[in-house]
Amino acid sequence: MKIEETFAAPTIDEMRGRVSRLQDALGRYGLEAYVCHSPANVLWLTNFANFVHERPFILIVPKTGRPVFLVPFLELDHATHRIVGDVELATYAEFPAPEGQRWSDRFHDVLPETGRIGVEDMLPGALLRCIGDRGLPIDLVDRLREVKSDYELGRIAYGCRLMSEAHAQLLAEARPGLSQSEINLTIGKELLSKIAADNPSMNPLATSIMTLIQNAGVSHDPHNFTDLDMKMLPGGPHVTVFNSVLNGYGAEIERTFFLGAVPEEARAPYETMMEARNICFERTRAGNLMGDIDREVNALIDKRGYSSARRHRAGHGMGVTSHEGPFLADGDEGVIKEGMVFTLEPGIYIPGVGGFRHSDTVVVADGGLACLTEAPDTLAELTI
Repeated sequence: MKIEETFAAPTIDEMRGRVSRLQDALGRYGLEAYVCHSPANVLWLTNFANFVHERPFILIVPKTGRPVFLVPFLELDHATHRIVGDVELATYAEFPAPEGQRWSDRFHDVLPETGRIGVEDMLPGALLRCIGDRGLPIDLVDRLREVKSDYELGRIAYGCRLMSEAHAQLLAEARPGLSQSEINLTIGKELLSKIAADNPSMNPLATSIMTLIQNAGVSHDPHNFTDLDMKMLPGGPHVTVFNSVLNGYGAEIERTFFLGAVPEEARAPYETMMEARNICFERTRAGNLMGDIDREVNALIDKRGYSSARRHRAGHGMGVTSHEGPFLADGDEGVIKEGMVFTLEPGIYIPGVGGFRHSDTVVVADGGLACLTEAPDTLAELTI
């Protein structure tokens, strides 16, 4: 598999292809249309990024013909500027608005009058009530997003390279006392500057940069970022959390590292995490079941005596977000396919000792894996 980096906007053909694949699926399921509200699905189908608030953005894709994107009139020019592809725009006045000018009124106008309507499983209740019993919850777009096009792989590879470079800079500068504020003002800011320099028309609504660290005091709690100015400390384990969306595509790289010395109690869990990581790299192959990867990882961690230290699955998908399906998780029985992109990140978390997690972004290739991120792996390399 040859992946060519790109930071260019998607072509009209790329976007038409995505809509066409969705319309083919509508035909197979006997649906007249599909309704998207999820910003990630809307972005994937239109190149338009938004966030959920009281003014809804609703995309209606009929089984034939042009998609209709219902937007607040306030955002009409914004949508016209960002959309790529053949999309009809419809507007509503405001929220709240007088009867006859509300988003729900216009939504009724643009929905097919008869037939079943596919909807996202997490569609808000307000939209479901408008559709009524014609709605069929089925996550068609999420499934279509699982296997990436060559263009998408190029975008993800580009982001992964920039994230790897930023991560390498962090490890080079790591020292006791280095604070999260300093990291944000240097490495995080420089990362944003690079993507803006490459593409001055980058979309800030499709960009979210996380260049974070956790020290041993909190790294046992993988999503604990309550200290906005956390500092690196002697010893460890420290865990880097470099998870970002760079102008519409995600990338993730994370490492466990130590400053000066490795506490004795950290060695065994670190090595067990690395064994689990090796299982992920060996078994994440086209044709295998996603759930099997997680089950094998869990069995290994349990065998080593750390069953109470497991807090999450072995990995997750990556695409127009930095955290999405499919999942390397006990409970996801989907088949791994070539072109899927995952993070591989089994972890061990021990209060009073710390957290142990490496993460890399990989793509399933013909006969194996291609790792899109790059960083040191061994305990010796990560003792700084």
